[in-house]
Amino acid sequence: MGNPFRNAAMPVRFHDNTALSRFELDADGVTAFMTYRLAANVMTLMHTETPVAARGRGLASQLIGEVLEEMRRRGLKIVPRCPFVAAYVAKHPEYRDLVA
Repeated sequence: MGNPFRNAAMPVRFHDNTALSRFELDADGVTAFMTYRLAANVMTLMHTETPVAARGRGLASQLIGEVLEEMRRRGLKIVPRCPFVAAYVAKHPEYRDLVA
């Protein structure tokens, strides 16, 4: 399936910063992040944030796509507490099976 927002022209680094309980997407010198809580096999996606100067470039959507693909790889379900994540999942039915 893959992340439809992955832009090959923009080098990015996606990683799970477990020390801060957040996923991070580093691109063009900025970091977008999503905080989470993990309990059993369910990850609650709490908040997504993109630096003001980088908004409107699709970084948050790219981050969410990466996170959801990671959840699929890990075999985890999600609870989308973040309104932006909930809206993303509503617009992308291929991820609805991940919702707990």
